[in-house]
Amino acid sequence: MNVTSVEKKEKSTVELVIEVGAEEFEAAVQKVYLKTRSNINVPGFRKGKAPRKIIEGMYGSGVFYEDAINELYPAAYAEAVAQQKLDEVGYPKMEIVSVGKEGFTFKAVVSVRPEVKLGAYKGLTAVKEAAKVTAKDVEDELKPYISRATRLEAVKRKAKKGDTAVIDFEGFMDGKPFEGGKGENYALELGSGAFVPGFEEQIIGMKAGEEKDLDITFPTDYVADLAGKAVVFKVKVNEVKQSVKPELDDEFAKDVSEFETLDELKKDLETKLVKSREDKAQRDFEEAIIEQLIANMEAEIPETMVDVQVDKMMDDFAARISAQGMKLEDYLQMMGMNVEMMRASARPNADKQVKVELALAAVAEAEKFEITDEEIEAEIARLAEQYKLDVEQVKQAVAGADLAHDLKMKKASDFVFANAKAGKAKKAAAKKADEAKEEIAEEIKPAKKPAAKKAAPKAEGEDKPAKKPAAKKAAAKKTEE
Repeated sequence: MNVTSVEKKEKSTVELVIEVGAEEFEAAVQKVYLKTRSNINVPGFRKGKAPRKIIEGMYGSGVFYEDAINELYPAAYAEAVAQQKLDEVGYPKMEIVSVGKEGFTFKAVVSVRPEVKLGAYKGLTAVKEAAKVTAKDVEDELKPYISRATRLEAVKRKAKKGDTAVIDFEGFMDGKPFEGGKGENYALELGSGAFVPGFEEQIIGMKAGEEKDLDITFPTDYVADLAGKAVVFKVKVNEVKQSVKPELDDEFAKDVSEFETLDELKKDLETKLVKSREDKAQRDFEEAIIEQLIANMEAEIPETMVDVQVDKMMDDFAARISAQGMKLEDYLQMMGMNVEMMRASARPNADKQVKVELALAAVAEAEKFEITDEEIEAEIARLAEQYKLDVEQVKQAVAGADLAHDLKMKKASDFVFANAKAGKAKKAAAKKADEAKEEIAEEIKPAKKPAAKKAAPKAEGEDKPAKKPAAKKAAAKKTEE
């Protein structure tokens, strides 16, 4: 192997011209001949016994060249990269220049780690919101506890909005019952919007034991058989129930939590909410600092470096999906996507990850950070404790070089954050102006095509049908959520 030319190109790439000599190429051609001759039929010779010259005479002198080149060029390329001391970061682009008995020559365009001009990385400033929690915020945190402790109590009065009516119903179209339009003892919360428009409204005002015919016209975007159709639902109200909320006192706190008093429960909710908002404020602050760090950096990043990061993200996602018992292909089909679409959606994030890694590596180099053996051992012990593994298992699963790299990146990011400052929020007028710009930008975006609605499965004769024509479609409800 001989490197005859080295030329720097744009976007942090280097073009190598590499020659493989006649002797090495001849050995590879002979190896390919010996490996493939058993698959070649030549008249007058037993299968696999035809001489190489006979085969080359029949199929051309270069019949074995392609396979011989494939045998040689990976090692020749790797040797050339090592010889030139190139820090390869992406996939090479190969091109055969010439090939013959004297050997072959090929070009390899190598993506190398770009030179990084770091820019400012100390004293960066970003807004850090204060973690404020009001009494109303705490009351909102209490709502799920109240909801779980709320009970339904039967009442002897007309049903009103917010009540739960326990009903039997059956739908008829042109005097005949239609499939999936029947239910018994169905608990319908009035005003929830669970059924088609006009249904719940006509239940309001009915009492337990009362029967009524409801005239309903299905929406035009309902399932094909019923879309836009006029039907009659025969409804009987079995019970009317009202929601009874618990008294907010110490007994309530004991029932719904491990605390003895309501004040203790509220204090705990407040503490957790403050911690949650502090964590979010810190994450937002650090994200803003990182954005500034990479904005201050100058580097010509090769596209193949981003391609490699996209591949890593795809592999990681496929592994997580597989751990849940699903194939990536099945997941993509369920989501209406293909691999190319998923790669395209992952690319912006991959590009950012590459930039962050380059910037933090440059910070680590500027500050001359090093990772000691003791730090690596401590990280292995931490991972072993976190994942309930033996230390030796962690060492086998994670390469020491990878751990050292991750620790160095963390040390660099911690340094940048420690040297950053929390600035003040924008003035109200400027903030409102920015919000107005965002609203205008949102308004001029082209409208997205609404997702097609699917017919829900039908159920008949069940106490609580899986889906009834009176209820809104599951597909539409999921879209809203």
